[in-house]
Amino acid sequence: MALTKAKKNAKVKMMATELEHSTSAIIGSFKGLTASKDFELRKVIREAGGNYHVIKNKLAAKSAEGTKVEAALQGLKGVSSVAYTSGDPVALAKALSTWVKDNAEFTFKLGIVDGKVINVSEIQALATLPGKEELFSKLLFLIQSPAQRLATVINATGRNLAVVVNMAAEQGKFGAPAAPVAEAKAEAAPAAEAVAETPAAEEAAAHVEESAAGEQPSGAAQPENSTSSQGGEAAQTEPAEG
Repeated sequence: MALTKAKKNAKVKMMATELEHSTSAIIGSFKGLTASKDFELRKVIREAGGNYHVIKNKLAAKSAEGTKVEAALQGLKGVSSVAYTSGDPVALAKALSTWVKDNAEFTFKLGIVDGKVINVSEIQALATLPGKEELFSKLLFLIQSPAQRLATVINATGRNLAVVVNMAAEQGKFGAPAAPVAEAKAEAAPAAEAVAETPAAEEAAAHVEESAAGEQPSGAAQPENSTSSQGGEAAQTEPAEG
């Protein structure tokens, strides 16, 4: 059914609004495309961040005037449909190329990316390129990789420096040579013995002083036959009878 002039103008206005911010488009043609496959194709394009319309060639040319995809929508022949996006053109080309492999009813005519018109072979080549997300992740890896290597080198340098400093300290490189451990132990042994012997020496000296004063050393045993015992026995003996 032919479109009325009002409907044509409304469709042109709608398409012009959508194409205004589009940077890439892929124009195709189809023959014998069923309603279910058409629905599936539209879903694939939406998931790739694009929009899709089947449009008359004259309306397509008028809708694209003044846009970045204008050059691809001029002078079209036959049945035409357009998939367009303001996002990643590679994602759109990948989605369409993958779908077309299993659906021969749809064929490519031409495409446009940032004002440059591309042919069918270039559309297929575009589909083999890494997408924006993949490129961003690779770029991020390249940016981070030197930083990671630098951090590794810095850490390794710090560890190596610590090892060298410890070795130098052990070898007495930062002052007077440190005495060997064995010599230090040998010198410390006599001092320890002297400290251990000091209480015994002092106790012996105290005993000597007590003996010189005529006192028994504390803790010494009394002799069994002492002078005081003999004097006591003599005092208890009875006097001889006269």
